[in-house]
Amino acid sequence: MIASLLIAAGVPATKVGQHAAAAPSMFGAVLALLAVLALIVGLGWVLKRMPGSGFRPAEGMRVVASLNVGAKERVVVVEVNGEQLLLGVTAGGINTLHRLPEPLPAPTPARLPDFKHLPNFAQLLQQRLRKET
Repeated sequence: MIASLLIAAGVPATKVGQHAAAAPSMFGAVLALLAVLALIVGLGWVLKRMPGSGFRPAEGMRVVASLNVGAKERVVVVEVNGEQLLLGVTAGGINTLHRLPEPLPAPTPARLPDFKHLPNFAQLLQQRLRKET
């Protein structure tokens, strides 16, 4: 009934979905993804350079060693201006346990295993399969 009134009034009929947006192309989707990734990287860069951000280590302080002794408890050796302190860190606070008279020795650097002298995997597998049967 409304359609017949509109036709009688001389209003042109519009097609359904004429004003709907077209489906995005693959190029548009990739471009939107790249824009979001660039925004994330850009915000990370800005946050890293803001004063007071926790990303930069404090000058004159560094953690020498840390050992977990419980779910939320740790023992930490911190070097502050050349002096090393043994600290107890809990959920409730931080306590100085000891002032170290001499610095801890430097940790030995981690070594990669020697891959040249590993046993042959095929031989180990054959030996294992022979033992099980």
